[in-house]
Amino acid sequence: MRIERRLRQPWWLTVVVPVVSILLAFVLSAIVLLLTGHPPLKSFHRLFDAAFIANGALTETVVSATPLVFTGLAAAVAFRMNLFNIGGEGQLYGGAITGATVGLLLAGTPSPLVIAGMILAGAAGGAFLAAIPAVLRAFFSTNEIITSLMLNYVVGLVLEYLIFDSHSYLRDTTGFEAKVFPQGKTLPDEATWSSWTIHGLVLPLGFVLAVVLAVLVWILYSRTRFGFEVQVIGDSPRAGRYAGMRTRRKILAVMCLSGAIAGLGGASQTGDFQHQLDPRALRQANFGYTGIVVAALARYNPFAVVLVALLLGGLTNAGFTLQGADFPSGLVGVMQGLILFCALGGELFVRYRVRFAW
Repeated sequence: MRIERRLRQPWWLTVVVPVVSILLAFVLSAIVLLLTGHPPLKSFHRLFDAAFIANGALTETVVSATPLVFTGLAAAVAFRMNLFNIGGEGQLYGGAITGATVGLLLAGTPSPLVIAGMILAGAAGGAFLAAIPAVLRAFFSTNEIITSLMLNYVVGLVLEYLIFDSHSYLRDTTGFEAKVFPQGKTLPDEATWSSWTIHGLVLPLGFVLAVVLAVLVWILYSRTRFGFEVQVIGDSPRAGRYAGMRTRRKILAVMCLSGAIAGLGGASQTGDFQHQLDPRALRQANFGYTGIVVAALARYNPFAVVLVALLLGGLTNAGFTLQGADFPSGLVGVMQGLILFCALGGELFVRYRVRFAW
């Protein structure tokens, strides 16, 4: 038996392999449920019901999926050019900081202007942080994995410093309770992002914006010269340079675009859901790292990123809902890990084939 690379990848493999991989993940999850004393069919029914069917469950799933769509798109945008932006977590923090700052500064102005300012500030904050590893990669050949990953911890410490260890503009210093339990200032009403209710489903502005971004990213990468050059440079940097493509500019552009999308996710967290800069909630959620998983499962397809984010967001929401003695929330994490493991393992059969020879 030997494994050899496919010279051509049949189109049906890109559909069959992911489906089979997810089915295999559910089979393995059923075995785990059996070993832990949980009936698989009943447990899957409870998970699906808590994630998508129960009253208000779909709205909660959309809330959980919104930041994952942003960070998943951010990772997918960079990975398409073989740039490994692991800094989506820190770039999301940066967008939350700049978005909250602009929301507080523009208090009293019309709500559309405040929301537009927060969106632009969030994108700028994330793009600025992504530009640091981009410059180091483009001009000094520094590994962007290390630099972008280390920036996550730097920005995380800055985030905590602004609220817990200083009397910054973003910290609420009024009242005894605010001094004992540090927290961010509550954003003004004008900075609350809009939402729409459709047949009981509440769609926040952040989720709608994320879906629009997915469409724009697909158009950019599949229908423009920029996307073509990004694909060529990602497949073969030497071929791109030989063809006269400006590799350094593309690295800077793609990394900044990736950071801007992650920064928008941070601004959405403050404008849509938290309405204040909350370091604990942002750091405990690990949206940036989960976004990498989302991008990998979606095979860097923007539309698939939205669907995978809804799936993982639903599992997370169901885990919190069902958490108890009869259903430990850790089982959801095991299921998510199995889905990722099987999906990435399935990539082997897309790129390679197993040949038996006597």
